[in-house]
Amino acid sequence: MSGLLLRAVLLGKLAIFLVFPELLAPPAQVKFDSMDYRNILHWTPSNRSSSLQYNVQWKIYGESEWLNVDGCQGTQKLQCDLSSVTSDTREWYYARVSAVGTSSMSAWALSPRFSPRWNTKISPPTLRLSSNKQGIVVHVKPPRVLARKMRSNLHYKIYVIRPSGEEEVIHMDCCSNKLTLTKLNHKTKYCLQAQTGILLHAKSSARSPVACITAP
Repeated sequence: MSGLLLRAVLLGKLAIFLVFPELLAPPAQVKFDSMDYRNILHWTPSNRSSSLQYNVQWKIYGESEWLNVDGCQGTQKLQCDLSSVTSDTREWYYARVSAVGTSSMSAWALSPRFSPRWNTKISPPTLRLSSNKQGIVVHVKPPRVLARKMRSNLHYKIYVIRPSGEEEVIHMDCCSNKLTLTKLNHKTKYCLQAQTGILLHAKSSARSPVACITAP
């Protein structure tokens, strides 16, 4: 009786294996990395096999249906750009990734909940300095992606650093890209930094690298 029972158990396990082949380990560290509303999903491989492919799906928080991400089905990359499907800053999103081998696939690995409004980081503007008879001319160039998506909501802080170390902060609105500093000390070096802000989302960037110029 015990022999029959053992054979039945073994046959049952074999049947399960034939119907459900051994699953791959799922991808790890699935998470969004977002800069200037460019929302990239990253993950690490479940093993070192170079033949693995990955499928990526996404959904809006609160909805039940998972949708395939175009261009990220059967990909061998370890990242996927979801910017086009996660562009609504009012929504929260999830993404998930599954590893696919030659004869098996992994369970889905889920990302943390993601909000483009709250989770994206923004870049500082680029400064270009020149001088003329009036003083120092500051040209401000916003990050390209932000200028395209949020131009009317952008503002800038310009930090003017005097030789004494004292800072003056000048605010610029979204539609300005040039500022002239006057009433400066002759032949004195001034350094500047800038910061991007999005008032609508209460966001600000880090400061830009320091740029210096000597006043005429």
